[in-house]
Amino acid sequence: MNQAGLIKECKYNFARSGGKGGQNVNKVSTKVELYFDVLSSRILTDTEKQLVFKKAGNKINAEGLLQITNETDRTQLANKEKAQKKFLKVIEMALKPEVKRIKTVVPTVVNEKRIQEKKIVSEKKTSRRRVRNAN
Repeated sequence: MNQAGLIKECKYNFARSGGKGGQNVNKVSTKVELYFDVLSSRILTDTEKQLVFKKAGNKINAEGLLQITNETDRTQLANKEKAQKKFLKVIEMALKPEVKRIKTVVPTVVNEKRIQEKKIVSEKKTSRRRVRNAN
């Protein structure tokens, strides 16, 4: 995966963000919205595009744009870098192949050990109980 190429295909929108920062928040547009058009990407293949739509569908808006926002930092540059990292992580997770789980059988020795430990704990707890008078 060509990360630099993917980032070049991104478009950005900047806005004023809320939260802490005092007057800085009211004056400076630090919130970053990253948009990536999945369908018109030249780097991703058709199968990769389908995978992105399937696995990152909740982050894709009605126009087919993958949208990532970040407004945690006080500077636009830091928010832009964090948005890019989030974007690359989303793409990486979407393109990661699913590994099928191989069903295994729990060994009988492990089961017997677990049952023994349960018996020991049970005996401990019964010994802690209040002794009743036999009247």
